[in-house]
Amino acid sequence: MLENIFPKYMTAKNILFSLAALIFLVAVIKMQDIAIMFFASFVIACSLNPAVDKLSKKYNRPIAASIVLSVLLFVIALFFVPLIVLTAHEINLFAVSFPQYMDSISEFIQNSPFINQSDTVQVDIGDAISSASAFTSQVINNVVLMCKNIGSVVVYLIASLILIYYFMADKEVIKDTYARLFPKNLSKKAVNILDIISKKVGGYVVGQVATTVCVGVIMTIGLLILRVDYAVLLGLISAILDLIPVVGPAIALIICLIAAHGAGIGVLTGIAVVFGIAQIVENNFVAPYVFGKFLNLHPMLIYLFLFITAKYMGVIGVIFAPAIASTVCVLIEEVYMKNIN
Repeated sequence: MLENIFPKYMTAKNILFSLAALIFLVAVIKMQDIAIMFFASFVIACSLNPAVDKLSKKYNRPIAASIVLSVLLFVIALFFVPLIVLTAHEINLFAVSFPQYMDSISEFIQNSPFINQSDTVQVDIGDAISSASAFTSQVINNVVLMCKNIGSVVVYLIASLILIYYFMADKEVIKDTYARLFPKNLSKKAVNILDIISKKVGGYVVGQVATTVCVGVIMTIGLLILRVDYAVLLGLISAILDLIPVVGPAIALIICLIAAHGAGIGVLTGIAVVFGIAQIVENNFVAPYVFGKFLNLHPMLIYLFLFITAKYMGVIGVIFAPAIASTVCVLIEEVYMKNIN
């Protein structure tokens, strides 16, 4: 079997291509920030390409790409600018009040009859509170550092918009250039793999937007009904944190409970119920339909890539973990599994 495979594939071009691919992989590992920016731009462009394809029937592709990107930016501005203005006052009050909330919770824990009277509790509450305070301070310091680096964020954002535009406008040129990088006997398969990956990761963006909006709307409406302070802000936080698989929703629930801790057990129970409804609707109705249509991934795979990307790529890697998992699975399926079967 091996003697039949090696003569077919061990050509000079294939060896050079393999070496080039290895060098490219090493370069990606060494320049993670740039690689993530390119991948994120590619993923977003894939989600917008169907709209560009339709418009390109009436206009040339660069104009169609410009229209789609402009509409996207307009919709984002139309949604976020009023939301930011609406929550600006809440953000200020919440930032000022959050340390007070933490002090109140610490005082409640220290004065709790159960904690004071129980002989079974072996946890040093003072140390636990100090650790929580240190963690909170670290989070605040990280936020301040992020604000100081806002210039870098703007530069990356502008660069990403430019990349998204060219990924859409020069889709065919990029595809042809990509195909020419491979030996002739592999170019057609390589293009087919690229098309499959583009369809799946583009669907990931559509699904993520749908699930995020679903959670944000349900949480905001529920918190408004419960008359929780900062309801719109907390709904927005819940939507944003929902982008982070697994741990994001849990963090959002904790923040909501902390913000409303003084409202009574009834309100806290209501928040938990609203959160549960949001997760049930997302996980049993919206996500299965949207992600099932585009991504066919087992939850274990998503967990695996979540841990890997969290360790090596940070928050952005965590957000795009399902898209990265989908890309790797397509490569394994098309390059390896189909060949051995």
